[in-house]
Amino acid sequence: MSKTQRKVMIEPDNTKLSRKRQCELLGISRSSTYYQPKGITKRDLKLMRAIDEQYLKTPYYGRRRMRLALKKRGYQVSEKKVRRLMQLMGLKAMVPGPSTSKKHPEHKVYPYLLRNLHITRPNQVWCSDITYIPILGSFMYLCVIMDWYSRKVLCWSLSATLDAEFCISCLERAIAFHGRPEIFNSDQGCQYTSEGFIEVLKTNGIRISMDGRGSFLDNIFIERLWRSLKYELIYLREFESVPDLRHGLKTWLSSYNSERFHQALSYQTPDEVYQLDLAA
Repeated sequence: MSKTQRKVMIEPDNTKLSRKRQCELLGISRSSTYYQPKGITKRDLKLMRAIDEQYLKTPYYGRRRMRLALKKRGYQVSEKKVRRLMQLMGLKAMVPGPSTSKKHPEHKVYPYLLRNLHITRPNQVWCSDITYIPILGSFMYLCVIMDWYSRKVLCWSLSATLDAEFCISCLERAIAFHGRPEIFNSDQGCQYTSEGFIEVLKTNGIRISMDGRGSFLDNIFIERLWRSLKYELIYLREFESVPDLRHGLKTWLSSYNSERFHQALSYQTPDEVYQLDLAA
């Protein structure tokens, strides 16, 4: 559990446990519970949406080129601000070439197993990713787990923070409902390299595959899903609350699975391919 989550658990009006004792039990400093962080401003939210729209078009833009692109759209913003907002959104420039960034020394990274692999059936390979979703006055993060062969979205989860817990919960539910894949592919984000997430994969005997650093082509099907979701739903309306967003996502993703025809699937839907080939 993160420090932010533990802070939320503090009950100032609790008559049985003092604030000091609650902080001791939760392992946080008492002074930190009095600080009220500044919220995201309306201007920042507007910038984040513009960054997200530009990122869909040019995922290889870093903070410098992103700032120039925003400037052309009429936004006066510093490079430092763009970098901070991109970090908050979990966005990184996807560029080819080795050693584009250093790996965290405490995070074990697994090799990419899908290169030249012939994927011929459902539950052979699952993949996952996280994206930023704006709502009125705030934003959320969406995690999706997809079957690589059929393109079916197996499970999804929303969170207000980029911790690993909502990704772990999404994975556990996907396994409970659909069985387990032979290989699970993701990027090298800290959510997927976390001890809890890796433990679930290992416990279920699932082989672990991770994209090359900065290579969005290694997880191309989810990148296409994000593009369709953003242009067909997220940017066509302004969601006013989390329940409103959750309902919109549920409707759109259900339609994606059961109604969207894919040329690569011989114009069948993900549901049709997943169920038909799984039963074969």
